[in-house]
Amino acid sequence: MDALVILIPLLPLCAAFLIGIGQLFGFLEGEASEGLTSSCANWAITLSCLLALILLGANILGMNLGTFSIGRWLICDTLNIRINFITTGFSVRLAALFSVLLAIVSNFSTNYMHREAGFHRFFFILSLFAFAMLLVVLSGNAVGTLVGWEIAGVCSYLLIAYSYQRPIAVTNATRVLVTNHIGGVCFIIAIGLSYAWTETVNWNNLNTAFAGLPPSQITGLALCFALAAFAKSAQLPFTPWLARAMEGPTPSSAVFYGAVMIHSGVYLVCLLRPLFELSVFVMAILAVVGFLTALYSFIVGLTQTDVKSSLVYAISAQLGLMFLECGLGFWQLAKWHLCAHAIVRAYQLLTAPNLMHAVHDNPIRPVSPKLASLRWAYTASLQRFWLDQITDWALVKPVRRLAHDLCYFDDHIVDRFMGAPKPALATVSSLMQLEENKLGARLNNNADEFAQGSGLAGKLTEWTASILHWFEDRFVLHGVGNGTVHYGRELGHLANKFESLILRPRYLVLFVCITLLVAF
Repeated sequence: MDALVILIPLLPLCAAFLIGIGQLFGFLEGEASEGLTSSCANWAITLSCLLALILLGANILGMNLGTFSIGRWLICDTLNIRINFITTGFSVRLAALFSVLLAIVSNFSTNYMHREAGFHRFFFILSLFAFAMLLVVLSGNAVGTLVGWEIAGVCSYLLIAYSYQRPIAVTNATRVLVTNHIGGVCFIIAIGLSYAWTETVNWNNLNTAFAGLPPSQITGLALCFALAAFAKSAQLPFTPWLARAMEGPTPSSAVFYGAVMIHSGVYLVCLLRPLFELSVFVMAILAVVGFLTALYSFIVGLTQTDVKSSLVYAISAQLGLMFLECGLGFWQLAKWHLCAHAIVRAYQLLTAPNLMHAVHDNPIRPVSPKLASLRWAYTASLQRFWLDQITDWALVKPVRRLAHDLCYFDDHIVDRFMGAPKPALATVSSLMQLEENKLGARLNNNADEFAQGSGLAGKLTEWTASILHWFEDRFVLHGVGNGTVHYGRELGHLANKFESLILRPRYLVLFVCITLLVAF
């Protein structure tokens, strides 16, 4: 029965591939193709759900071996990464639960997203996300989990920016993506350190090898994994991203931030229980961060005036309690809490559009008089304790100032030091003319006859030669003494303007971020 684990993430991936190909080549467009797209996604996710339930039943009956390996993916020196999966334990139970919730949301979305402009795009992203999350919980090695982890983050970005014509949606999606990438970087660092110190990336082998590491290495690894979990599960100081994520459609909010993806951090901590139990310091951090997040979310949630925002802070509060339970050593309680919370929040978010009708005429329960008298607490709660502003002050503004200083240094020091030498146009033109005469080039004929070629490569060469010949004839050979210096100066001014444009802080920050992402 272990072999069934291959098909569980593979079926949604195939559905995403078929929908993507259909959109790319124009087979799936408009309302007429909605039924085909939704059927492809729904059937794939439903079959994956049935297979996950069968695998869970086999696990309960003791028929599974525990792991299943397809083969070797990558080998380099001592690094040996295999495509393997976990077929027993909490991972299988969670995969079954997640697949059921994904199937429910997928079928719900068929009518909810009807006649939406991005209907096909939505189901493509949903299918890809289903593959990513099932890979996260079933992968038997850290690299496979990281692949699913990052794909899920990209899908989250795409669905938050579903209405990409709205600037606020794109802005929120970008902030969420950057925050999730912070956790992704911590995850990558943790995987790299794990391999460097244990020479393995297999989860079972890692959990066994952690016991042989010195305390300093154990603490460092546990802290990196904990930071990755905090970022993914919206714990302090990363909590504000969860409120921004509600810009997406209701089904995506339910499956991403109520049922499935938001619990990835708690799952990672539970998966690495042997590591965290070896570090009392990191266990204390889990408990403290979880408690502070729960307290923060409770206070901020009291002043939210819309349904989704209230649910957002209820979700982060419950996640904080899960981390608190893990930090106190109540691992089984945290796992049961995770499963129950995923079911309840998925239902609440799916029914959020109808909640105002369901609670019509129900009175709002007032807060206690002592709490109501704290005006400063009300202000802080309404402003969400200024976490976004603090982040901008601590991270965004220093980067902008650094970019401004680097731009100033480049403009006023580097450029003046390097200078701009005067072009020796007469010498260059003479050398070119001499060389062309040796080659027999007919400079006085039509530019179109300057070079001839056949085929695609020949025509490209011919066009390139014609353009270069025109430029040389106009600006080099006949331009000396007739304004070439003026043209050169104008070209220099245009180059300086272009350089000053691309060296603006926002572009420089973008280049730095791209460099860091490529480096990691």
